[in-house]
Amino acid sequence: MVNKTFLSEFFLMGFQNLHQYHALLLLLVLVVYLGTVIGNVLIFLLVSTNHSLQSPVNFFLGQLSLCDLLISTNVAPNSMHVILKNGSHISFQGCLIQLFFFGASAVIECSLLTVMSYDRYLAICNPLHYTSTMNFRLPCYLALWSWISGCICASITDLIVLQLKFCYKNVIDHFFCDLGPIIELSCSDPAVVRIEVSIVTLVFGLFQFFFIIVSYICILRSILQISSSLGRQKAFSTCSAHLTVVSIYYGTLIILYMIPGKSYVNLNKALSFLNTVVTPLFNPIIYSLRSTEIRRAMTKLLCLNAERYK
Repeated sequence: MVNKTFLSEFFLMGFQNLHQYHALLLLLVLVVYLGTVIGNVLIFLLVSTNHSLQSPVNFFLGQLSLCDLLISTNVAPNSMHVILKNGSHISFQGCLIQLFFFGASAVIECSLLTVMSYDRYLAICNPLHYTSTMNFRLPCYLALWSWISGCICASITDLIVLQLKFCYKNVIDHFFCDLGPIIELSCSDPAVVRIEVSIVTLVFGLFQFFFIIVSYICILRSILQISSSLGRQKAFSTCSAHLTVVSIYYGTLIILYMIPGKSYVNLNKALSFLNTVVTPLFNPIIYSLRSTEIRRAMTKLLCLNAERYK
């Protein structure tokens, strides 16, 4: 295969308009990233080792924590380097690697949120068959399908980008290698990659988002049919954390990809920063506050560690 790429590296501009706030921005990214790592690792360890949390929904939560770690680790450390240097060079291969993990994590996150909504649908709308349907194998298969789908889609995108020509322009007005700014630099026709991304967005974005909406419509109908207010409150509390995470994640995605990249570059960066750096921190916080089981297990773990150091 002939390498059609003439450029060996790109230059990430980062946040050029916030030069006077670079120290504060660097500190913000560092604190958020450390919080993301600690929160998601803690949740993954809790749901993996605590027998009281061995349930399908918590298994999916652990997988979501791993995905959030992947998203944040793929973007945050390199973003700190870009902020520190007021712009930074990245090799073409390094850019493709970052693009791969970004695309894979986006598909994995959407897929995991979808299977979690399916889990909540079965638990509330079909509780008698929940245990037999959501046995040990099905959650593993659904999680494996999410990870494989993300890796396959990201690999196809990278292979298509490899066929593009990058002749002269190498400045990416972003803080990481996002697909939109990359194909804008290409001096060949990016129609194939746009079609592929549109198909992936349709299947793993819009279709799964529609599936989540339909699932929660059915869930809401089932909750309203519960006679006691305590029962309705308990049923809603089991899916409120997931619904909050879905609203934040898909809300930022919809706004991000509805805004023209060239016209609103700074707003695009801000939303990308929220989606890739800040949102992975929200998920463990939301589930810790909303889930009584997670909160109890976390409190118990902290108390045990506090007693050890006394």
